[in-house]
Amino acid sequence: MNGATRGSVAIVGVAESDLGTVAAGLSATDLMAQATRRALDDCGLALEDIDAVFAATSQARMASLSFCEYLGLAPRIQDATNVGGSSFMFHLAHAHAALEAKMCDVALIAYGSTQRSVGRQNLSTPEFNPYESPFRPVLPVTGYALAASRHMAEFGTTREQLAEVAVAARRWALMHPAAFERQPLTIAEVLASRMVSDPLTVRDCCLVTDGGGAVILTRADRARSLAKRPAFVLGTGATSTHMQISAMPNLTVTGAKRSGELAFAMAKLAVSDIDVAELYDAFTINTILFLEDLGFCPKGEGGRFVQDGAIAPGGALPVNTNGGGLSYCHPGMYGIFLLIEATRQIRGECGARQIKGCEVALAHGNGGVLSSQATIVLGSEATL
Repeated sequence: MNGATRGSVAIVGVAESDLGTVAAGLSATDLMAQATRRALDDCGLALEDIDAVFAATSQARMASLSFCEYLGLAPRIQDATNVGGSSFMFHLAHAHAALEAKMCDVALIAYGSTQRSVGRQNLSTPEFNPYESPFRPVLPVTGYALAASRHMAEFGTTREQLAEVAVAARRWALMHPAAFERQPLTIAEVLASRMVSDPLTVRDCCLVTDGGGAVILTRADRARSLAKRPAFVLGTGATSTHMQISAMPNLTVTGAKRSGELAFAMAKLAVSDIDVAELYDAFTINTILFLEDLGFCPKGEGGRFVQDGAIAPGGALPVNTNGGGLSYCHPGMYGIFLLIEATRQIRGECGARQIKGCEVALAHGNGGVLSSQATIVLGSEATL
């Protein structure tokens, strides 16, 4: 996944579609197109400049085909890799390699979902698994609850520490005008909220929203001539460890350990160089696991690491500065929004939530039930 050259490609355009509950009649593909138009406006390129399309959604069987038809494009490259919420990090690595090899000149990554409008139950039917389905798990939350329970049993992680993750995300969301949740949240409120799958309450779980996003990349030389400050791709890494949670090798160790190692090696950087971390927080346990596996703290110390607002505004490590999937938005496959926020932090565009002097940003995607993991390290011109 990381055979391309550090810094040879950059993100030049990013945008979201409408978020939350979108207008009646809009489809997932409509939202992908809406985000694409806004991302093109963001960087000053035109639709006809795009010659590579990467797309994923749970609402189209052949996402890239239907999206290219919608846009009227016949790109040189298209890719509909779907490994869940981390798909867009996989796409970015594929686009990086294709751009560097001059197989294309401008690559678009796009996503859209109307899961809130149509109802999550209408999107897909869980696959039957003889080792899990007889026990009637409520997936994906039951899978993440298993990981949380194991982490609590093995390392003494507490429900209060899990709640710290949700509270920190909400504090960031209060500074984001587009965030879905804009009311203050306390640890006590997280703990007192409705239990969904023990030990995870509804406030330990991501939002259910509509929304889409788009990311545009090109080679570094062209990137420097476009409208916005480029976010250079310094490192990529990806892996998968299982499909079903019952096959996960270790419930407290995710593939983020491997994907992070690959990304940091390519970037020639260390955890200590990261100014902001955007981590896929579908559930509060995710943030704790990824902080450990990416090397921000030792295994088992994630709960203690996030205590006392350490990842909230003003804390030691800014994490999920847009409010995350817990409070900003979560239209099913959230990874593209991590790339958008990381890019904006590199550009210095985040207003009240901007991290001063942000030069290196990490975006980490997760798919399935901790199944696929992908890490991207982005940097400013000063990091090259």
